[in-house]
Amino acid sequence: MTDDSRLLEIRNLHIGFRKDDAVNEVVHGISLDLSPGETLALVGESGSGKTVTAQSILRLYPESLVAYTGGSIRFDGISVLEASNEELRSLRGNRAGMIFQEPLSSLNPLHDIRKQLNESLYLHQGLNTAEATPVSLDWLNRVGLRDAEKRLGAYPHQLSGGERQRVMIALAMINNPKLLIADEPTTALDVTIQAEVLTLIKQLQAETGMAILFITHDLSIVRSFAGRIAVMQDGLIVEEGETDEVFKRPAHEYTKALLSAEPGETSPKLDIDRPVVMEFKDLKVHFPIQRGFFRRTVGYVKAVDGVSAAIREGQTLGIVGESGSGKTTLGKALIRLEHSEGDIVYDGQTIADLNRNEMRPLRRDLQIIFQDPFGSLSPRMSVERIIGEGLEIHDIGNREERSELIVGAMEEVGLDPAFKGRYPHQFSGGQRQRIAMARALVLKPRLIILDEPTSSLDRLIQFQVIELLKELQRKHGLSYLFISHDMAVIRDLCHEIAVMKEGRIVESGEARHIFAAPEHPYTKQLLETAFNPVFA
Repeated sequence: MTDDSRLLEIRNLHIGFRKDDAVNEVVHGISLDLSPGETLALVGESGSGKTVTAQSILRLYPESLVAYTGGSIRFDGISVLEASNEELRSLRGNRAGMIFQEPLSSLNPLHDIRKQLNESLYLHQGLNTAEATPVSLDWLNRVGLRDAEKRLGAYPHQLSGGERQRVMIALAMINNPKLLIADEPTTALDVTIQAEVLTLIKQLQAETGMAILFITHDLSIVRSFAGRIAVMQDGLIVEEGETDEVFKRPAHEYTKALLSAEPGETSPKLDIDRPVVMEFKDLKVHFPIQRGFFRRTVGYVKAVDGVSAAIREGQTLGIVGESGSGKTTLGKALIRLEHSEGDIVYDGQTIADLNRNEMRPLRRDLQIIFQDPFGSLSPRMSVERIIGEGLEIHDIGNREERSELIVGAMEEVGLDPAFKGRYPHQFSGGQRQRIAMARALVLKPRLIILDEPTSSLDRLIQFQVIELLKELQRKHGLSYLFISHDMAVIRDLCHEIAVMKEGRIVESGEARHIFAAPEHPYTKQLLETAFNPVFA
């Protein structure tokens, strides 16, 4: 029995992945409904079954990989699990559009934007190139892509993250779908771009009356974006209801844990009497723009343009700002991974002009943890070798002593030493970030630069990592330079903050003061967008 007013009905759905002759079930009998014009948020940690469920609505997984062992999916009058290939083609990209989490891996790197948008119009509406191009251009303008006409000939790698996400939205919306599936569409975006993208999706919903299935682990977005929420854990829907009701009166213990894992609302108190570990003054990183056959320099990209700040012992300086503001370049320049001009003083020693050999002894004290641990950990090395590599490079201890230090570092970050023989792909995202932390901590550094270390982690895992960083700082007196676009995490962890825009620091000072009374218009915009989002 079905309800004709519902666009999507999922009933008692079971999904498993095939391995050899067995099926490992990952979704265990879930049921969901979605009506036209409605927004349903599907939330839960990685591995809970959110993406598997979403992609099954359009049967995007190959039949050789996935098995639907029970239940049904009805979308727009079609029984999806019984649909023919022709019926599925009429759904995919036409009556249902999908925005994937990482647009760079979802867009074809060999085709320009025009071809990818036009192809969808040709397949579903039969438009030729001359007819399709104006429609594609109109959609790029509607999603707010700057210089849309020029960008038609651009390839995905030539666009920023926010621009690629806008192209993905245009691609998902170009055939006016009845359902938009948005799978973590803003995870890697800055808070201002995130707000723009979500506002755009809401505006398009108001124009077209489409339904939205919104998949995320960021509960701060859900409250103001979705009317209903379904919470998934271990392949089950453990709670479902109106968003306001679930937030005010969560019934399931897992939902309560998710809601209580929000970062704290007060910044740690700054101690100005703490000694300065590192100070930088008028720091500049300018990249040359070279053109012509002889590659003459015709200008410079001023990634970091004369910034100054200090990092105190046992305290955290947060660097915030949008993509392209110079945050990561600044972090790399401070530990001489990027050439720079200006003064950098570490522990009373000027290091700005030191060469590679002169910097090598200091590398033990100055460590960096990157945003994507999977990309920064060698897939060919075991955890033991990854963590112990720095000990070998700096000739610390004998073999037995190094083994003890590795085990100690793993235990300190909450990793079971029994896993030291495993490889990075055998761990979750949160565990890989702990491996990266252990690799840095085993050298007993004084300063760690953390470049967006929690942006891709689920809220619960993110909360655990932040609490671990706090504990390690208290225990060892570590100093952190924490780079992030997550203002809630910055507020919870940082004693001081510096707000960067277009390579410059536009406001800096004690975190408590700036969060309470920001002065610069850009800082006010960041805080308003982060803590009071409105997606009209």
